[in-house]
Amino acid sequence: GAGGVLGPAVRVGCVRVPGFVVLLRMVGFGQARRLPEGKATETIYSLIRDGKHEACVEMLTSTLQDDPTSRPALSILGHCHYHLGDFDLAVEMYQRLGVLRPEDESVKLYHAQSLFKSGQRQESRAVASTITSGGALATQVARLLAHVAFEENEIATCRAFLDKCPSDDMDVVVDKACVSLRDGKHEEALTRFAEARAALGYQPDVAYNEALCHYRAKQFGKCLSSLGEIIEKGVREHPELLVGAVTEGEEVRSVGNTPALRQTQLVEAFNLKAAVEFGMGNSFEAKEALTDMPPRSEEELDPVTLHNVALINMDTDPVDGFHKLNFLLSETETVQAPPETFANLLLLYVSPAHGFHDLAADVMAEHPGLVAKHLTSDAYEYLDACVTQRTDKELATRKFDAAATKRGDELGKLSRAISDARLRRDNAKVQRLLAEYDDLLEAFIPCLMAQAKVFWDKEQYATVEKILKTYLETCGSHETFRLNVAHVYFMQSLRTTVRDKFAEAIDYYEPVVLASAEKGSILSCTAPVLANLCVAYIMTSRNEDAESVMRRIEKEELSVSKTDPSRPKSFHLCIVNLVIGTLYCAKGNYEFGISRVIKSLEPFDEKLVVDTWFYAKRCFLSLAEGLAKRVVAAKDETVLEIFNFLEEAEKYGKDTVTTSETDNSEKRTIASEARALRRMFLKLREV
Repeated sequence: GAGGVLGPAVRVGCVRVPGFVVLLRMVGFGQARRLPEGKATETIYSLIRDGKHEACVEMLTSTLQDDPTSRPALSILGHCHYHLGDFDLAVEMYQRLGVLRPEDESVKLYHAQSLFKSGQRQESRAVASTITSGGALATQVARLLAHVAFEENEIATCRAFLDKCPSDDMDVVVDKACVSLRDGKHEEALTRFAEARAALGYQPDVAYNEALCHYRAKQFGKCLSSLGEIIEKGVREHPELLVGAVTEGEEVRSVGNTPALRQTQLVEAFNLKAAVEFGMGNSFEAKEALTDMPPRSEEELDPVTLHNVALINMDTDPVDGFHKLNFLLSETETVQAPPETFANLLLLYVSPAHGFHDLAADVMAEHPGLVAKHLTSDAYEYLDACVTQRTDKELATRKFDAAATKRGDELGKLSRAISDARLRRDNAKVQRLLAEYDDLLEAFIPCLMAQAKVFWDKEQYATVEKILKTYLETCGSHETFRLNVAHVYFMQSLRTTVRDKFAEAIDYYEPVVLASAEKGSILSCTAPVLANLCVAYIMTSRNEDAESVMRRIEKEELSVSKTDPSRPKSFHLCIVNLVIGTLYCAKGNYEFGISRVIKSLEPFDEKLVVDTWFYAKRCFLSLAEGLAKRVVAAKDETVLEIFNFLEEAEKYGKDTVTTSETDNSEKRTIASEARALRRMFLKLREV
């Protein structure tokens, strides 16, 4: 499989506190609150001081209806809408105010800032460019134009505008740090952020960008530490944001996209924490980070969160995930999709789990601009080859081969450069080259595995082995590569009589499993890997090693269920036993195989589900077929065990439907199928 291709979007912006797209709330009918006579100014500024911008908007909206040209009302409404995150309404207020006060360049600045926050960057640039005042206003204009250039990826222009600003202005220091971060100069960025922190004290946005620096530098421990500080302060200072309430299973209301939520940077922090956990392979922890986020309705989610929620739940709800990603791409006028959205959607479409090559081709054809803007050359070559498979498999194979050869050569050159840098003891260069090597390897592995999969699907395992061995020296340390080599040896052993291939499979499976066990959780390995290792142990007469692995799995599953009942039930031991039982049945040893299959489903109320039943019933059908043909015999003890199990299956499988919604046949359940199997075995006993 193509491991490590997809990563959740984490965005860095030159703007210190990024805004989020929000949907305007409808106000119910009723009498609008009005300003008290003679106390208008006092009331309004008291509300603004206390952060009650919504109440202020409600009162001033009535005033504006009475006097549509009220300059104070337009000015304060623009200010309040901006702080509430309703940037489109802020644009409208400042635009109307600008018509009434065309000479006031501060109004133009506020108008331009609101345009920028609403995603209208070119319009913001056009308005800001008409401002000619000097002094502090000129600095703000230069910073705004730098922000626009930054978001448009015009880094040289961004630097030019920032160079016009005072170097001792801490806002400018933060902006320059963001530019350094975009350039990959992590240490330089951290130095500037530290300077801003020393001058300003703790600022959530600065702390977030420091965490982002560590993330980009792959210093995940430091990143999580910085994020912990942001989350801790946010929880302590704003308990009303209900952090963690959803994870704990509480029924909570949405906290909305309030100014407090934006100021705390909690949304950004939880998204980045999810990205770190996702990158480290901790899917459960990544999901938990997203559910720990202050609760909001789906309509209120910002684009980055929506993207990450779609990505993190793709294994359990792909339909909803694809819907969310397509929404982000389709609503370009109202939603600023993260740059990673386009590539991730395409990579998910062509992944082996989905195989929607036609949809990927359609999306690429519909969005040529996004292809040029958001796809790297590596990603484009990989996607192009994947899409070509639907029409010309031979051409696709040649494309995969050419891409793999090209990237393999680049990896070889980098490897030699790293060796030279080590000889010269240039540690800084070694670190930089190693980071480049890791990034290139992550881009190379999916292409190589896609090339090998063409022959895997044809069951030409010797050819797959030959392809992978070509890059053994280059990719031998990558876990995905090692697991796929192990899979090849395993399948060759199952399909041939060559038993030493099982030993070679063990040589590749074992280090991965042992590494997970040493880290404290053997369950971090996928169930098929553990099952294949146990089968390989059994087939090489290392039954004690297989039992040891299964005991470790059972122990960890019990521990997890006791310490964290909210965590989804693990099926690792169930799958391992199911695979072993199926293997023995396939070899004709039904007595042991059936017993192992039944054992795998205990306790029945937890482990007897559609997927496990699908594989279990095949073993019973295989035995029934052998009995009908009189090529196998079953002991009375085995048949009695089968009857007892099928009675339990009837009991616990009454409500579990086994037919799909698109199946036109009569709806069946585990219970009805168990009854049919029981009738079948009763008839076979009479024969």
